[in-house]
Amino acid sequence: MSGSIASSDGYIDSPRPATPPNEKIGISYAEVTAAKAPPPIRHSSTGIPESTYSRPHPTPSTSAPTSYSSALEKPSPEERKRHRAERQVQEQYEEQERLLAEQKAERRRKRREKDEQERLEWEKYEQEKQRRRKERKERRERERLESGGESATSSRTFSPPANGSEKIGYIQEEIEGGSKGIERSSLVPAVQMEERPSLVSAVQKIHWAPLNIPLPRRLQTAAVLWHTLSMTLCFGFFWFVLAIPLSWPLLVPYLIYVFFFATNHADGSAPYKRSEFLRSLSLWRLYTEYFPMRLHRTVELDPSKNYIFAYHPHGIISHGAFGNFCTEATGFKELFPGIKNTLLTIDSNFNIPFNREYLLAMGLASVSKSSCEALLRGDGIPKKKARSLWRPITWVFPQTVETPKDEGGRAITIAIGGARESLEARPGAMKLVCKMRRGFLKLAIREGAGVVPVLSFGENDLYEQLMPDKESWIRKMQLAAKKTLGFTIPLIHARGVFNYDVGLMPYRHEINTVVGKPIFPPKNTDPSDQEVSEFQKRYIDELQRMWDEWKDVFAKDRLPGSEGELEIIE
Repeated sequence: MSGSIASSDGYIDSPRPATPPNEKIGISYAEVTAAKAPPPIRHSSTGIPESTYSRPHPTPSTSAPTSYSSALEKPSPEERKRHRAERQVQEQYEEQERLLAEQKAERRRKRREKDEQERLEWEKYEQEKQRRRKERKERRERERLESGGESATSSRTFSPPANGSEKIGYIQEEIEGGSKGIERSSLVPAVQMEERPSLVSAVQKIHWAPLNIPLPRRLQTAAVLWHTLSMTLCFGFFWFVLAIPLSWPLLVPYLIYVFFFATNHADGSAPYKRSEFLRSLSLWRLYTEYFPMRLHRTVELDPSKNYIFAYHPHGIISHGAFGNFCTEATGFKELFPGIKNTLLTIDSNFNIPFNREYLLAMGLASVSKSSCEALLRGDGIPKKKARSLWRPITWVFPQTVETPKDEGGRAITIAIGGARESLEARPGAMKLVCKMRRGFLKLAIREGAGVVPVLSFGENDLYEQLMPDKESWIRKMQLAAKKTLGFTIPLIHARGVFNYDVGLMPYRHEINTVVGKPIFPPKNTDPSDQEVSEFQKRYIDELQRMWDEWKDVFAKDRLPGSEGELEIIE
């Protein structure tokens, strides 16, 4: 079908391709281009082009179109209806896009406002934390000065009022002739003071936690609360199950196994039966970010040798030892590749039903002598079960095959000071129990393992502790409990879940655990006392060197003078 158009004067335009009419306006592409094309040039008989020629417009035909290049075609009512519906759909789509863009902008604005509010609340919280820390430090300094200048006949101690606008004075109470009288000091003006028991730091005002704390901080508090109460919760769950008679057929054999036959906490198999999934949970990341907690490496450790990480100080609950050496939250594997470490705790923790399974899953083991030797020697490596195609008996009863032991890469972590050192844990001080601890040094000499001193700055700052006199009955009871039970009960307080002043939750204080340089002794299966003493001196010197190197970096808020320095008390 031709696409050319004939003019009224007999001239024929150049042919154009025929195209279907446009669906929206009913005009074919050939007609549009023909209408926009320039008029043809007419030549006269002499060969001169005539510039005055004007092409007449074609008249639309009333007959039915016979080709796509025919005259103007109007859309049908169905097409107009369809076009109208399409326009409405397009308008609705554009309106929805506009509403979505407005909603997105509104969400972005609210998110910016929320971030700004959280930033301001965080800054306010940090300022409040610094203020409370400064108040605690001033209170400790004031109590130290008061106890140093206290009269021998004084029977009560008074603390200054909470309101700082009042003048601070001191009142001395004396007993004369059986009657009580209050004598005011002539040097310092006395005002009305609040009485408190001696040796106890009275909480003068409770600061409650705000309701709009960010969710990550609430999760951090929940993670620390779980670790703090895990033993209590496991023991309580045991009594709950015990109250159900249907559980006795399972519970009684389990208790017999725990108290008479269970040895997997002391046979060296703990690092091979622990749950790596449980140790790598994001729960422990929240736990370490609560303080926050950091692990610092000073030198690389050779994975072909064995090590004993000697952790100081013990603190109240050894939060730093658990977070750094029992979980993967602070990157122990990345800092010390090729070393399989096991955190050790006292035997009595494995006698608590259900709690022992939790500790074993976390990879903890007993701190007994046999357990330490088995872990360093690799005695707990599981044996493989082999089955042979040519020996049918092994299909049912597989043959046990010894697994070859690695030369090194095994390590244990011990909180050297133990429960005795926990009684000396107070903020700003670093008192260690080290001279009377010689067992781990003998173990290192016998097994040829390197002793790695570890100092955890901030471990003692997590709790406030009542420090009774050495001759008081409270201290005697604590030492008696330690000797009888293997652990003691320090009189502590810190913060709560919903307040910042009263409770058993640790303070949010940064913990920086520094791993020092390993000390390798000459191997001797039967070390003498002189060898152990010389090795102990090297170890204490390395501890002192680490303290002098890092105290101005991680212990800036320590107590002034000699009280804030490293001290080996026993």
